[in-house]
This record gives sequence, structure tokens and C-alpha cells, in this order.
Amino acid sequence: MVVKIYSTPTCVYCKTLKGYFKKHAVEFEDIDISKDEKQLQKMIKDSGQMGVPVVDIDGEVIIGFDKEKIDGLLKINQVKPTT
Repeated sequence: MVVKIYSTPTCVYCKTLKGYFKKHAVEFEDIDISKDEKQLQKMIKDSGQMGVPVVDIDGEVIIGFDKEKIDGLLKINQVKPTT
């Protein structure tokens, strides 16, 4: 599973999201769009947004820290069925 976070160093929500991923041992690529114009343009093209964070999980683009959607895609905190 490939997880990318488009972020900036001053974004509080980006820092919170990265901390959340670290807490749940999710490996991710942090793309600092403040230093990479090409990646910024890719993020805007893919998401239609200029704000961060934008998360790309295997091609599924999530705008902001949408915990419910992220948890569902990464299967974080899902109750396992008892057998």
C-alpha cells in the first residue's frame, strides 16, 4: 500500500495526520509542496484543492484529515469479527 501526504511544514493538520500515521505504524511519503512546485501542481490536478493536507492512498485522494475515510482505507481501528 502506497501512502503519500502532500503537506507544508507550517500546517497543523498535516503534523497531526503524520503523528496519527506514526502512532498506527503507517509508512508514508511526506511531500513538502512548499519546496516542490511540480508536486504542488500534481496535488492540485489530482485533488482540485490548494489546501493541505491531501492524502493519496493507492490512488484514492482524501482531502484533509478525514479520519473515518483514512481508517477505512487503511483498516485502522476496525473491529475484527469474533468467530
